[in-house]
Amino acid sequence: MLNTLKNILEIQELDMKMIRLMRVKKERQKELQHIDALRHDLKRQFAEKEKEIGELNRNILHQEMKISEISEKMKKLDAKQSTVKKVDEFNAITQEITTSEREKIATEQITSDLIDKRTLEEEILGKIKESLKESEESSRTLETEILSSIKLINEEGNSLKSQRDQLAKSADPEILKIYDRLLRNKKDRVVVPIENRACSGCHIALTAQHENLVRKGERLVFCEHCSRIHYWIETEVLDAGGAVKKRRRRLASV
Repeated sequence: MLNTLKNILEIQELDMKMIRLMRVKKERQKELQHIDALRHDLKRQFAEKEKEIGELNRNILHQEMKISEISEKMKKLDAKQSTVKKVDEFNAITQEITTSEREKIATEQITSDLIDKRTLEEEILGKIKESLKESEESSRTLETEILSSIKLINEEGNSLKSQRDQLAKSADPEILKIYDRLLRNKKDRVVVPIENRACSGCHIALTAQHENLVRKGERLVFCEHCSRIHYWIETEVLDAGGAVKKRRRRLASV
């Protein structure tokens, strides 16, 4: 059975490399997304600040027009007052002028506050603009490096895929089908050796009967805990007397 699985093991090695590449690629893509998100956030802040300043400009213009109207009204009242002869009418106009002066002072204060706020917002807008410029300049080099890295990953991945497709042509179709299904579920090694009577995939102890079935290698034997396919490896070594004996080879991975 080990000979039958040899081709699958070679395919598995290629798959593990492709999985690692995909993980690296996803991390690099996340870096690109993070850079883009930061830039997008700065652009959003810039647009919102421009909108706020535009609204302030409109409010300031409205208040300035109001001040002009009050000033014009006060001129007319002053002119009218100079022509009246009745005391009551003179006093009434005086009262109206006083009210207009108070309204003008209040409006001028509002306008002054709005202008101060606009100045502050314009300073913030300038800082956002500078941050956006710096961000675009600094991220440009990083984005180029990341895109270059992703391109190399894609090229290596295509090469590995080509090798896998070639190996798959000579693999046992039924075993390959089972292997592919397990790989899709686990995204990790699914054909693993037994080590110290334990599955080297899930590291849970196995029964002696299970180990014997794997040793015989007459059929596929699946881990009863994680469903991985088990196989047995033995190597020939010399003992102290020079005789050849078989010894189990311990592997971290195959």
